[in-house]
Amino acid sequence: MYRKGAQDAKRAKVFTKLQREITVAAKTGLPEPDKNPRLRAAIQAARKASMPKDNIDRAIKRAAGGEGDADFVEMRYEGYGPAGVALIIEALTDNRNRTAAEVRALLSKFGGSLGETGSVSFMFNQAGEIVYPTDAGEADSVFEAALEAGAENVESGEDGHVVTTAVEDFAAVRDGLEAALGPADSAGLVWRPTSTTAVSEEQAQGLLKLLDGLDDNDDVQRVSANFEISDEVMARLTA
Repeated sequence: MYRKGAQDAKRAKVFTKLQREITVAAKTGLPEPDKNPRLRAAIQAARKASMPKDNIDRAIKRAAGGEGDADFVEMRYEGYGPAGVALIIEALTDNRNRTAAEVRALLSKFGGSLGETGSVSFMFNQAGEIVYPTDAGEADSVFEAALEAGAENVESGEDGHVVTTAVEDFAAVRDGLEAALGPADSAGLVWRPTSTTAVSEEQAQGLLKLLDGLDDNDDVQRVSANFEISDEVMARLTA
């Protein structure tokens, strides 16, 4: 019963984050998936997570003014975690002061600190990332479709196909791939570190707890970090 309760709580948090993304996507564009690529991608992600259709519809209605308050804003926080690991924390919040205070408290709890905007983003490159499942096609066919659409790179493996684009080409590549391969599992802009920071086992323990804490926060949507944990250390920590 405890395990099921924990799983239900985690599922509810995932749904909360997805609903917020759907609401903001619908609010910043048209509330119609076929005319709003960001909304279409958000709905696809929600379906992949098995979110009920009623939840998706309510999130769209909130944005259209049908019910509730859809006043969420996108925020980005930059800072450091244990061992000087650089962090970019992206959030959707209806209360900036609350979210900033909660993020700052989490960083401080695990030996990190919140910085100014731009304090760590220079250590990352922003890029478009479009992810397709393995059954979207063979690696060669996905590569050809991505090349035709204007992508920079494709990595295919057991977990699927990851297509990388320049920020300015993201929308065109996403639309081109959707026409060739159908809707992606996910599509959006990501932050990729230009170099990584190796962390010890003790530092990794605190860092992973910090990342779990950020993931548990309803306002936090994504966290990008430049850490590197060896396979041996990770195996011991997850044993």
